[in-house]
Amino acid sequence: MKIVAIIQARMGSIRLPGKVLKKIGNKNLIEIILERLSHSNEINEIVVATSVDSKNDVLQKFVESLNYNCFRGSEKDVLERYFMCAERFNADAVVRVTGDCPLVDAELVDDLIKQFKKSNVDYFSNVEPSTFPDGLDVEIISFDALKKAHLIARSEYDREHVTPLIRKSDDFSRSSYKYSEDLSNKRWSVDEEEDLEVARNIFHHFAPNIFFGWQEVLELNNSNPQIFSNNNQIKNNEGSNMGTGQKLYKRAKKVIPGGNMLLSKRPEMFLPDEWPSYFSRSKGCRVWDLDGKEYIDMSIMGIGTNILGYGHPEVDEAVEKVVKDGNMSTFNCPEEVYLAEKLIEMHPWSDMARLARAGGEINSIAIRIARAATGKDKVAICGYHGWHDWYISSNLNSDKNLDGHLLPGLQANGVPRGLIGTTLPFDYNNITQLESLIKENKEQIAAIKMEVSRNEGPKNDFLKKVRNLANKNNIVLIFDECTSGFRETFGGLHLKYEVEPDLALFAKALGNGYAISACIGKKEIMESAQNTFISSTFWTERIGPTAALKSLEIMQREKSWETITDRGKSISERWTKLAAKYNLNIETWGLPALSGFTFKYPDAQKYKTLITQEMLKQGFLAANSIYVCIDHTSEIIDEYFDKLDPLFAMIRECEDGLDIESKLEGPVSHSGFKRLN
Repeated sequence: MKIVAIIQARMGSIRLPGKVLKKIGNKNLIEIILERLSHSNEINEIVVATSVDSKNDVLQKFVESLNYNCFRGSEKDVLERYFMCAERFNADAVVRVTGDCPLVDAELVDDLIKQFKKSNVDYFSNVEPSTFPDGLDVEIISFDALKKAHLIARSEYDREHVTPLIRKSDDFSRSSYKYSEDLSNKRWSVDEEEDLEVARNIFHHFAPNIFFGWQEVLELNNSNPQIFSNNNQIKNNEGSNMGTGQKLYKRAKKVIPGGNMLLSKRPEMFLPDEWPSYFSRSKGCRVWDLDGKEYIDMSIMGIGTNILGYGHPEVDEAVEKVVKDGNMSTFNCPEEVYLAEKLIEMHPWSDMARLARAGGEINSIAIRIARAATGKDKVAICGYHGWHDWYISSNLNSDKNLDGHLLPGLQANGVPRGLIGTTLPFDYNNITQLESLIKENKEQIAAIKMEVSRNEGPKNDFLKKVRNLANKNNIVLIFDECTSGFRETFGGLHLKYEVEPDLALFAKALGNGYAISACIGKKEIMESAQNTFISSTFWTERIGPTAALKSLEIMQREKSWETITDRGKSISERWTKLAAKYNLNIETWGLPALSGFTFKYPDAQKYKTLITQEMLKQGFLAANSIYVCIDHTSEIIDEYFDKLDPLFAMIRECEDGLDIESKLEGPVSHSGFKRLN
């Protein structure tokens, strides 16, 4: 019987890139595995099986320099890779070893091979049940069983992980070897940087000998546990149940504060520990993760950036052309003039425009202009306006808790305490509160800055009353339409309510996924931008204005605001009907195209998490809100509600006594911060 050991290894490890060539002492990890395994008396040949990805060229070259064979096969279909490798090298049985196990023990491998030969089974291992330390895993599979598994395995998981089908199917005979005590909580494999440090500690202890046995390592573990402490917090075999995106996010948190660049996109806001986290491509209302799995986005659609859907062909074509022609120059891009003219044409009350790249930037620009125009410092605000000091200073208070009432949970650390009292929050539809603020801060308020509408619309002529207050008190009225713009009207939502601001701000959907923002306003105020300093190199690039011009053209032609409003209203109505079907108490809110619902129960956040968890399994990114785009067709919406219906039924069961905790497979999603209105 020819026994071929196949070591599964590649350079593209998500959690620890290039780990197989990482140094442990003066040798590479893969070199140590090969040398330790070469001491086996039962193995006839050792082969490294890697993928065809070009990044593994260096691995193949190194393995062959050590006089071992290297086989190249599929990146994702590792079962196929194993089968083809076994076939190529005429194996009667295969010993499966992974490239993250530098402590693989030749004597233990030989013991298992001998028992495999005697047992006459398809599969023999020490992993089911697992009693050995993680990193000593050995699986032995007959060639016939490997071939059969290759032919019948259908799921991505079975094909990526090689042996799950063999271990669970009645089509295969199995046996296993258990150690006298359970040591499976010990972690001796290398998947993370912390694991590598443990491995280095072990080999340093035994140096220069690299052929020590696993029981010697166990004795060291018992006598000197500090050597093994670096990776104590890592769960064994967690990688087998993690997608590529989950693994990358774990890696990201080591090098990026918070793990990513935007609070609203953190996996913890959706499904902690289980969210795919990263995308490989997007189109229409569909997103593909790093493993190629497709999802329909019934959630935040890039935080509201893509009214026309992801990757709209006309917008992308326009951008591709200017990229080809050149995005930057010593000269100015003409598109900034064309975009300014278009925005002013859409809003006849305005005369001039300034452009930037993001909503937070344009909000800060508007405040700078308003203060320069009035000579006053304070700002009365309603709603959310970004992360800059002027705004987050709302959370500075006199008792130094840094937990003001506007954005609970968002601390103002790093914001100068000298800004206390310069930003004054007021509640939407509370004109009396705003009147009091103006009275208390007589002739000190430069701007009233507010969202036109968010979770509710104006009542009792609220916006008109705000306009009158601004006029009477020489205050600049700024409408922040970064989110609401182009959702219900072609332009700002204020057009619907027939109230003219002094300045209006746009971002998000303006460029359909490309970075662009704009401040438009009345000439006498906008010209104050010349009396201060507002400047940035990348506000002069060409891609953003080009994308905006094409996006506006398509919106106008397709009347996109009507489409998304109608579909948003339909979705909200169907949420209400579905809740009524199961006698659930919910509240719907938001603009039609930015609609959401909230369960009126103490376990609301858990129910939201449950929906996200179960809808993800069905191929939907969904929670309790949606930013509607034109690609959310009636067919997609119908399918969404078909999948949502049984989840509302389950929530009803939970309210009737079923334990919601028993249905959750991980932590509850974070709630984030609350809007003022």
